[in-house]
Amino acid sequence: MKLLPLVPDGQTPVRVLTIAGTDSGGGAGIQADSRTMAMCGVHACVAVAAVTVQNSVGVSGFHEIPPGIVADQVRSVVGDIGVGAAKTGMLASTAIIESVAAVCEEVGIGQGRTPLVVDPVAASMHGDPLLHEEALDAVRHTLIPLATVVTPNLDEVRLITGIEVTDDGSARRAAEALHKLGAQWAIVKGGHLRSSEVSTDLLFDGDQFLEFTAPRISTGNDHGGGDTLAAAIACALANGYSVPDAVAFAKDWTYRCLAASYDLGAGHGPVSPFWRLSS
Repeated sequence: MKLLPLVPDGQTPVRVLTIAGTDSGGGAGIQADSRTMAMCGVHACVAVAAVTVQNSVGVSGFHEIPPGIVADQVRSVVGDIGVGAAKTGMLASTAIIESVAAVCEEVGIGQGRTPLVVDPVAASMHGDPLLHEEALDAVRHTLIPLATVVTPNLDEVRLITGIEVTDDGSARRAAEALHKLGAQWAIVKGGHLRSSEVSTDLLFDGDQFLEFTAPRISTGNDHGGGDTLAAAIACALANGYSVPDAVAFAKDWTYRCLAASYDLGAGHGPVSPFWRLSS
C-alpha cells in the first residue's frame, strides 16, 4: 500500500482533531485514534467528550464531559493550531452531540469545508451502551448532516436506520438511508457479516456505489477497528485524498492493523498500527 508521508524533523505535520471518548484500556476511542494518526504521520489533537471505565472485557461505566467544555476544546484547537480534518467518536448524549455540531458549524468543520468523519459510536464491541438511547435522533438529524463521511458498524446502521443488514441488497438500502439523512458519503462496513472469506465495505454518495474489499482475518483481537478505520480516513482526507481514495487507504490500513493485532487482558485485544514501525 502507499503510506501517507512522514514529515521531516522540524516540519509541522498535518493536523487532525478527534472528538471522542477515552478508553482506559487503550484499545479504542481517542487512544486508538491517536495511535493511527501518529503512525500516519499526522499530529493528533483531541477534544475529550467522555471518559470510559473500560478494559479488554467490557465497559463498566462512563462519565460525560460538560458540553461547553467539549466545544471549548474544539474552539481552542482550531483557533490556534488549525486542522486539516476532524472525526467524531463516542459523544454519549444529545447535549454533547448538539454542542459538537454547533461548534463545528462555527469553526468551519463539516461538508464543503474542513472534512468531518462521523463515526456514530452507540455501543462497544461487547454490546455495552456508549450513547444514551434518546441521543439517536441527534445523531440522525444534527450530526450526520454535517458528515463528509459517516462510518457506522452494522449494529449502528440498524439503530440509526432501522435496517438489518444481512446481504448486499440490504447494505445498499442502508447506505441510501444514511445518505438521505444528509451525509455526503455513507459507508456500510461489512466486517461483521461473516458469510464470506472477504470483508466488503460499501461506499455511497447518492449516485454511485463503490466496494472496498480485503481478506477476512479470523481474530478475536479486533478492538478499536472501527475507530482505526475512521481515523485513517480522516488522516487521508487531511492529506488531500478524495473520499474514495481515503476509504481505499483506510481499508488497507485497517486490514494491516487487524493482521498485527495482539492479545491484551482476558478479552479482546486491540488492532495495531505498530506494523508501520518495521515497514
